[in-house]
Amino acid sequence: MDRLSSMAAFVKAVETGSFSAAGEALQMSAQLIGKHVQHLEQRLGVRLLNRTTRRQSLTDFGRTFYERAKNILAEVETAENLAAETQASPSGRLRVNAPVSFGMQSLAPRLPEFMQANPMISVELTLANRAVDLIDEGFDVVFRVGQLSDSGLIARPLAPYRLILCAAPAYLKGKPSIRTPWDLQEHECLGFSHTELRTHWTFDGPEGRVIVPVSGRYMADHGEPLLCAALAGLGIMLQPLELVTRSLQQGALVPLLPDYPVPSRALHVLYAPDRRITPKLRTFLDFATTTFGAAA
Repeated sequence: MDRLSSMAAFVKAVETGSFSAAGEALQMSAQLIGKHVQHLEQRLGVRLLNRTTRRQSLTDFGRTFYERAKNILAEVETAENLAAETQASPSGRLRVNAPVSFGMQSLAPRLPEFMQANPMISVELTLANRAVDLIDEGFDVVFRVGQLSDSGLIARPLAPYRLILCAAPAYLKGKPSIRTPWDLQEHECLGFSHTELRTHWTFDGPEGRVIVPVSGRYMADHGEPLLCAALAGLGIMLQPLELVTRSLQQGALVPLLPDYPVPSRALHVLYAPDRRITPKLRTFLDFATTTFGAAA
């Protein structure tokens, strides 16, 4: 006999108080319930129930075994429900957090296609450059740029986040030439206040990695204000390529120091390790990996 079926028959017999009542609940005969209990007792080598023609009662071991068997059956039911849920259609609200520039320039333009493909999912998108607490603030997934701290979250790597150094022709006109990263110390550099880009910019050049201290009169905690400042000729900016691509294509900004590329930054999508991979979460993680992964 199947061990789980025998456990279920035994637990139901204890809960209902008789073999006949257990049989009605499980759509079995009382005799079959009795055979399941007998099978368990023979397998264990211990009596589980004291039975007379009028009543039944648990033995000491039977009481302990009943509690364990009940927990095992509950875990099996949870696992089966999870399997059924995984096969269900993705639905429900999904709370997503992303850095501002990535969220506005990359994620937001692609979200409509995700939602059109999953009409039963609703998305609440929050953009912030600070490191949000995924669990305490109730997010399902978080996109994060840069090196990850040991947060215990599960991270899926995406394509590296590329930065580029650029400025408006109007700013560069009449200014000292920029041939190496060290020349930036003679210029107005637009600072990004959330990271080390506030005071130091890093480049990879022929002589290796170079870290240059920079300064300027203007600093912001979002890339978009820095873009406005750069376009107005207020200084040099170091920001994500996706933020400045259109301005570069239009000639409103020009790239600088092509022989000194800026190291790319890691980009990950994260979720909690104890959060069940529901259909909506699994679908979004697959979307993020396909859309923003290395292959994309």
